[in-house]
Amino acid sequence: MSVWEIMGYELTIIGAGPAGYSASIYAGRSGIKTVVFDKIGGGGLALVSPNIENYAGFESISGAELMDKMQKHASKYADIHFIEEVKNITKNENLFTIETTNKSYLSKAVILCMGTEYRKLGIPGEQELQGKGVSYCATCDGFFFKEKKVAVVGGGNSALIEAIFLKQIGCKEVYLIHRRDQLRAEKTYEDEARAKQVRILLNKTVEKINGEQKVEYLETYDTKSSNKSKLPVDGIFISIGEVPQNTLAKELGVKLDEKGYIIVDRQQKTNVRGVYAAGDITGGLRQVITACAEGAIAALSSTEVLGKKYPY
Repeated sequence: MSVWEIMGYELTIIGAGPAGYSASIYAGRSGIKTVVFDKIGGGGLALVSPNIENYAGFESISGAELMDKMQKHASKYADIHFIEEVKNITKNENLFTIETTNKSYLSKAVILCMGTEYRKLGIPGEQELQGKGVSYCATCDGFFFKEKKVAVVGGGNSALIEAIFLKQIGCKEVYLIHRRDQLRAEKTYEDEARAKQVRILLNKTVEKINGEQKVEYLETYDTKSSNKSKLPVDGIFISIGEVPQNTLAKELGVKLDEKGYIIVDRQQKTNVRGVYAAGDITGGLRQVITACAEGAIAALSSTEVLGKKYPY
């Protein structure tokens, strides 16, 4: 009996989002003993999507409901360990040692599906007031700000969509703060935001978030006039993009692109033999359906190093 059979798993998947769930289903159905680790409770950023209307088979479904369905499906084919974070991965010849917050495991192949996390502004008050008016998800927390004044920071599609959403649910005043002289978002979103009376503030940055027990006002800086001012708000939604959670990949020597996303080939292989990657961590469209497809490809590709046969 081989060492990985003694340990119980041949394939380790890190991240229980759409890519991780899909990979575990395809791996399990291919006869691969699989474990999935997620440092929280699974679902990734898809979990907080209020409505997904472009995933084939569902005209409209919430992210939470879709992730719950995927989790139940995946659990039939793999062991899923929630609230167990992978802290380190080392490779010794053809085996990987997976060190988690609970114990160590051996595996012969690894699929990295850690996804992305929200990009931070990195300004005073942001961390201290997180959960007290500082948010990174309007669809998650917007309900608490009905009839209140809020600001959204960002100039892309996501920021405009969040501003429109906040106005729709009844926020008294919605400001959109962008550091440049024009938005990066599609014009249709800008037109809709203006029609809904979102107040767009260009050439401004947020320097500091102030408040005692909750957000009370923002200190802003005008990049053209150099003037500083205070903007009274009850909440601030930061929507300036996402960053790949690539720490484990770096430690393994996996190649990244200039933005920090994992570089893979058409079979989702990285430059390290036995290491694959799928989902948002690889960049691309960052859609649920493409993450699932990449997860499936990665799982089937892993049969190469696991000594399994798959007819493709």
